[in-house]
Amino acid sequence: MNPTIFLLLNLALGFYNVGTIWAHEVDIFRTWKLLNANDFHNVQRVHWRKLPYWIFTPVGLALIGGLALIWYHPAGSPRWAIWGAVLCQVLSLVLTAIFWGRWQAKLAQDSRGSESPYLGRILRTHWIRTLLVSAYALMLFVAAIGSFG
Repeated sequence: MNPTIFLLLNLALGFYNVGTIWAHEVDIFRTWKLLNANDFHNVQRVHWRKLPYWIFTPVGLALIGGLALIWYHPAGSPRWAIWGAVLCQVLSLVLTAIFWGRWQAKLAQDSRGSESPYLGRILRTHWIRTLLVSAYALMLFVAAIGSFG
């Protein structure tokens, strides 16, 4: 495959992930605050069943693609943008494992549902992950622009 096409496919996937992270940031998690305790865990369970398809698979593919771009990218793409994109992605995944993933797991077990302090922590800090995923896509955009220049 042509390196420019490979970069553009990664860019498209990066912006797909931007859309899903912003949906979580401005809508999904904030809407959970509105749910009563009886409905909260049902909504969360349905949400979790969908994640492998519309979140985990694209994020995994983006990680593989981002890492591959380190070695396989168009000649004009600035290396700093590719390395920066990978760094944003890795930081997002590490912080998710340390914070947001653990809080999500604890939230799933918390009988307080929308009143859980874990949901409060997610709402107060999730912007960091949103920023990292957005920065990943923007850096790939810079790399794509560089490849045409």
